[in-house]
Amino acid sequence: MKTSLNIAEKGAGSYRVLAILRWVMVVIFVSFGMQKFTLQSAQGIVQFISNSPFISWLSVFGLRGEAYFLGVAEFGIAALLAAGAFSPILSAIGSLMGVITFAITWSFFFTTPGVVRWSLSTDPIAWNLTGEFIFKDIVLLCVCAVLFLASLPQSVIRSRSA
Repeated sequence: MKTSLNIAEKGAGSYRVLAILRWVMVVIFVSFGMQKFTLQSAQGIVQFISNSPFISWLSVFGLRGEAYFLGVAEFGIAALLAAGAFSPILSAIGSLMGVITFAITWSFFFTTPGVVRWSLSTDPIAWNLTGEFIFKDIVLLCVCAVLFLASLPQSVIRSRSA
């Protein structure tokens, strides 16, 4: 029995509409990647990088270097996702890298000082504009997770749920 990876573009029924998600994520990663090549973006992400237990090591590249590194990585993910429309393995790799990317950015919600203020008052959790900006990444993480799971062979998904 041959088990192969899948891609939404070759699927049927409701599975095929997942192709829309792929191309939306390609556009998102390209736009995020382009932004990393501006000084304003580089200055804006330094607070997240310096407080992250996962990517604080990027500071060795300096202010612009860490932003360039992330921009190139985001372009790479966009390319893998685009190529994933034709190659199931590239679809799986690109979407998994998207999951990792958004899991790291989602962690900024908890690791960046001042983003969230926890209290026992009537408003138990409050976040500022930075927190609101980061909060949307949970949706993008889920989109990449759906694309990743859709790339897996159905036999793998069925054996995991049994």
